[in-house]
Amino acid sequence: METTIVYIIITAVVALAIGAVAAIIVQRNLASSRAKIIIDEAGKEAEVIKKNKLLEAREEEIRIKSEAEKAANQRLAKIQSTESRLKQREIQLNQQQSENQRERNSIDQTKAKLEEQLSGIDAKKAELDALKLKAKEELEHVSGLSSEEAKEKLIESLMDEAKTAAASYINDIMDDAKMTANKEAKRIVVQSIQRVATETAIENSVTVFHIDSDEIKGRIIGREGRNIRALEAATGIEIIVDDTPEAIVLSGFDPVRREIARLALHQLVADGRIHPARIEEVVAKVRKQIEEEIIETGKRTAIDLGIHGLHPDLIRLVGKMKYRSSYGQNLLQHSRETANLCAVMASELGLNPKKARRAGLLHDIGKVPDEEPELPHALLGMKLAEKYKEKPEICNAIGAHHDEIEQTSLLAPIVQVCDAISGARPGARREIVEAYIKRLNDLEQLALSYPGVIKTYAIQAGRELRVIVGADKIDDTETEKLSAEIAKRIQDEMTYPGQVKITVIRETRSVSFAK
Repeated sequence: METTIVYIIITAVVALAIGAVAAIIVQRNLASSRAKIIIDEAGKEAEVIKKNKLLEAREEEIRIKSEAEKAANQRLAKIQSTESRLKQREIQLNQQQSENQRERNSIDQTKAKLEEQLSGIDAKKAELDALKLKAKEELEHVSGLSSEEAKEKLIESLMDEAKTAAASYINDIMDDAKMTANKEAKRIVVQSIQRVATETAIENSVTVFHIDSDEIKGRIIGREGRNIRALEAATGIEIIVDDTPEAIVLSGFDPVRREIARLALHQLVADGRIHPARIEEVVAKVRKQIEEEIIETGKRTAIDLGIHGLHPDLIRLVGKMKYRSSYGQNLLQHSRETANLCAVMASELGLNPKKARRAGLLHDIGKVPDEEPELPHALLGMKLAEKYKEKPEICNAIGAHHDEIEQTSLLAPIVQVCDAISGARPGARREIVEAYIKRLNDLEQLALSYPGVIKTYAIQAGRELRVIVGADKIDDTETEKLSAEIAKRIQDEMTYPGQVKITVIRETRSVSFAK
């Protein structure tokens, strides 16, 4: 019995052991299949990640390659633009040099002709003196009287006749003077006032934009200079960012564009968002604002001066004068002063003060046209006034205030005189051609006397001297020193109206040949 019980227990234990082993084997198989499934899923996921990373790497490679090509194209375009500007500058300098040489040759020919004529005149004068002496001797021989005796008799015979004629002439002169006294007095007053004009001159072509710190310069330049290029393209103004502390220079000959660039920079810096799209938006907004301000300024000026019936385009031109500087004086202020002076003088001379004020305000509108034709500003202003139906005497006063055309009324000299009084420009003093040419030659020769100077050009009617130096003979530091020395020597040794601007140009060239 006990053996049977033991056998049963052993059989049960064995059965339990076999069941446990079977369960372990089943669980192991299940775990193995699960692990295989997980490994397969992980492999698939790793393959997907690998493919995605390869795609991202290819896209990044394409993007970097595109940016590099774009940057290379931009640099190439900039280099080509610089090369084109240098070639144009060289062509202009060569043309100017040939023109100056032709002018010198013409002057030399004229001088030779004048000297030849003077020698001929001297010979004829000597011959005439000999004939005169011979005729005098023959007269003395025929009359039997010396020249002194004949002179005394002639004086005695003519004295009584002269007294009678003189009395008659005096009466005629008095009557004529009474008839023309008013007109002659006006002419004398105009000429007298014209003589009081003084001369001064200064040119404006740059605007300085002040900033709080030099950190803003980097934001204005932008990444790879894209911000400053966008600003220059939108405004047409050269923006110079150099070592000058807390200042940026806006350079350009159009004062309206300079003002647009200044206001746009001010708004961009104040706003803090500086990028090409924002720059174009702000410049367009400022340009519209300036245009509205120009029209408003023109209207307000016309109302202040009591001038009515001006054409809208003339009002706009008057408003543009606010942004134009002429020889150191604001053009709009100069025109207002000229208009008031013209009105006062016209009233004193018994003329129409309203016409005089109108002509005085409009006399310099040729300095602010929308286009730049090859005409003096007085003639251009006259054509604009004729185009907008101004009266003939006003058009003539505008065109004749620098003697480009004949003056046909007393309104023209009044405008000319008041322009000289208010503007006090160098053109008020007339120089003879020989003195003018000599002054230009003296300017060029003075600069040529310095070592290292290759060429010199006196331009802007002698108000600017451009000096070209050899890059291998003078460095940048000596260039600045040379400019200051030439300016001091001109100031000490020469006489000239206003001021003379000296620009020293040092150009380095590198030439290679592809074979």
